[in-house]
Amino acid sequence: MELLECKHLYKEFDNKPILKDINLSIPKGKIIGLLGKNGTGKSTLIKLFNDLLIPTSGEILINGEKPGIKSKELISYLPERTYLDKEMTIKQVIHYFEEFYQNFDTQKAKKLLKDLNLDINKKISKMSKGMQEKLQLILVMSRDAKLYILDEPLGGVDPATRDYILDTILSNFSEGASVIISTHLISDIERILDEVIFIDKGQIVLTSSADELRNKEKSSIDEIFRRYFKC
Repeated sequence: MELLECKHLYKEFDNKPILKDINLSIPKGKIIGLLGKNGTGKSTLIKLFNDLLIPTSGEILINGEKPGIKSKELISYLPERTYLDKEMTIKQVIHYFEEFYQNFDTQKAKKLLKDLNLDINKKISKMSKGMQEKLQLILVMSRDAKLYILDEPLGGVDPATRDYILDTILSNFSEGASVIISTHLISDIERILDEVIFIDKGQIVLTSSADELRNKEKSSIDEIFRRYFKC
């Protein structure tokens, strides 16, 4: 059984098609890049995976079941926009995740925070944007989930922070789980990708093993992406 499947998935807003006939299979144990320019449907697709939007037609299956309460236990989701209450301390946020998610590993979160020398009594409002991004990722990756979905996790952070984020992803997702990373910053994540999905104008235009695509095109994924999406 595939971890995630989409079958003839469509999504419209005000009779305007946003996603058109999406067919996808996401296996276990892979890091997958969902790649496309801004406004091509990446975030809409991710919200459908997370049961935050309802398909116009078609089907999504998470571990063989439709999105719902069970799928929310299997998916750990990092949205594009900051969602933490900035008046809370790190300690309060950890407690909130502890209470809300049964599969949250508090010790893992505290270890990762210690690696950053972060004081758990610090208010989020007193942290830099880069540190807030790191904290959000730590919270997401500290859940023992089957599918980690990260929407633009590298947006607006410096190169050193990007390296930390990628290394955290690589070393902290569960065995047999998969990671979907939605981004347009291809060169920054290319080194960790097993598979790639190109999405354009609401349609899947390419799916491939990252290594096979590089060998076939004799180019990096970033170069292939730039050629394909050239204005």
